[in-house]
Amino acid sequence: MAAKKLRVVHYLNQFFGGLGGEDQAHRGPQIVDGPTGPGRAIQSLLAEKGEVVATAICGDDYFGERIDEAAAEIVQLIRRFDPDIVIAGPAFEAGRYGVACGALCKKVQETLNIPAVTGMYGENPGVDLYHKDVYIVQTGDSVRTMNEAITKMVNLAMKQAAGHKIGKPAEEGYFPRGILVNEQSDRSGAARAVAMLLDKLKGRPFEPEVLQPTHYRVAPAPGIKDIGTSTIALVTDGGLVPAGNPDGIESKNATRFGGYGFKDIDSLAAADYDVNHSGYATVFTRQNPNRLIPVDAMREIEREKGIGKLHERFYSTTGVATRLEIARKMGRAIAAELKSEGVSGAILTST
Repeated sequence: MAAKKLRVVHYLNQFFGGLGGEDQAHRGPQIVDGPTGPGRAIQSLLAEKGEVVATAICGDDYFGERIDEAAAEIVQLIRRFDPDIVIAGPAFEAGRYGVACGALCKKVQETLNIPAVTGMYGENPGVDLYHKDVYIVQTGDSVRTMNEAITKMVNLAMKQAAGHKIGKPAEEGYFPRGILVNEQSDRSGAARAVAMLLDKLKGRPFEPEVLQPTHYRVAPAPGIKDIGTSTIALVTDGGLVPAGNPDGIESKNATRFGGYGFKDIDSLAAADYDVNHSGYATVFTRQNPNRLIPVDAMREIEREKGIGKLHERFYSTTGVATRLEIARKMGRAIAAELKSEGVSGAILTST
C-alpha cells in the first residue's frame, strides 16, 4: 500500500506570492491552489512524498495592522485544504513578513493542531517574538540563501509531520526554543562542568549545556521637567532624505545617518525631499514629508508654547534590517550630537 502523501499549505506575503511590491502590501488574505513562487521549490523537494495543495497569500501591511485577526482569517482559508503541515516563508530579514510567518504558524498549531515551520534571519523581529512557540529555521539575510533555507524547512517539516524526534538546534538548523531535554551521559555533571571550565581557561572551544539568553536593556530616560522651555528634536528611521540623498543612506542594512536642517521653515516641501527605504509604501511620505517628520505640527505646538523650541535639524536613517550593533552605534552618535546642541528630548517616528 502506497504511503499517504503529505499535504502542505504554504504561506507567502504579497511580494513572493506574485501580487506586487509595497503598493500591494494592503491586500487581504487569499488562497490559491497548488504552489506559487518559492512553493515550487518546496514541491520539488517533497517530490512524491508530499504535495503543496495550496498557497495562502497576504499583504504585509494588512497582516501587521491586525495580527490576530489576519492569522485567524488565513487559518480559516487553510482549514478546508485539510493540511498535514503549514510552511511559512522563508521571511529572511523582512520584519513584517517574519512577524506574519511566526504569528500564523503559532495560530495554525493552536487552532488546527498540526505542525508548522518557518524560516528567518537572526535579527528578524519575528525570531524574538515566536522562537519559543514555533520552529524557525535559521536563514541568511536575503533570497540568495533561498534554496538552502527551503531545504532545511522542508526537512524539518517532514520530520515534524512524521512524528520523528527533532534533534538539537545546531543539528537541525533552527533557533533554540528554550526547551531543556533530559539526556543520559556516561559522565557526571561535576565532571562535565570541570571539563568545560578547563576548556574555557585554556581558550579551547566548548559548548555549554544550558544557553543563557542575551538581553539588551535600555533604562528609560528621566522625564522632562519643564516641557514648555524644552528644545525638542525629530528623529526617524523612515528614510527621509533631501532630494538626491546626499549622504548615500542605504535603503536597507543602513550603516549611516544624516542630519538635515530646516531653519525658518514651517513645513517640509515634497519637492525638497525623497524617501530611501525599502520596507514600506513610501508614496504617502513622498507626497507630504511632514507625515514622517511632522515639522508642520511641531511648529504649531511651538507657536502655542507647548514646547520651548523645535530643534531645526532632523536626523534620519533607514530601519530595514539594520544590524543591532550598527543601530546602537548610530543611536549613540545621534544622541551625542543632540546633547551637544542642547536638545532636551527627541520624538522618534517610524513607519
